[in-house]
Amino acid sequence: MLQKRIDDQPSISREMMREAEEILHRHIKRVGLKHTSQRDTILRAFLETREHLSTDELYQLVKKQDPKIGFTTVYRTLKLLAECGLASEVAFHDGITRYEHQYNRRSHHHMVCTECGSSVEFFSPEVDKLEEEIGRKHHYQTTRHTFQIYGLCEDCRKKAAGGRPI
Repeated sequence: MLQKRIDDQPSISREMMREAEEILHRHIKRVGLKHTSQRDTILRAFLETREHLSTDELYQLVKKQDPKIGFTTVYRTLKLLAECGLASEVAFHDGITRYEHQYNRRSHHHMVCTECGSSVEFFSPEVDKLEEEIGRKHHYQTTRHTFQIYGLCEDCRKKAAGGRPI
């Protein structure tokens, strides 16, 4: 198990999907690229999945919907999603870059087990407030941040203790 994900909404509505598509379409136009149905398929697959996905994991999902979509198209589309704020990169303990969707989500953070790789998402108004304070101090208008805490989960601590109570 890689992660436990917390979402404000259990699934994305059709209206939200259309809004996300518009965000992507505007960005694609702004950077001088063409709108394609393959990019829309990738976006939908990405937003319908409530997990942290590597490029390869998303490619495997997309390939089931449209076998003609190549790995490079998925990779480049994920980069476009990150550029326009629909996705963000997340790095866990294994060195594999994963992406999670940011469309209509509250700011959240991760605790990552350095032994088994599991992660837990959590919300922290204190961290969000700290971001704003640091931004003001250094004359930045902050737009986002990443915050991850690394350690050992309860299961791994129990294993390390040989099953003895911690």
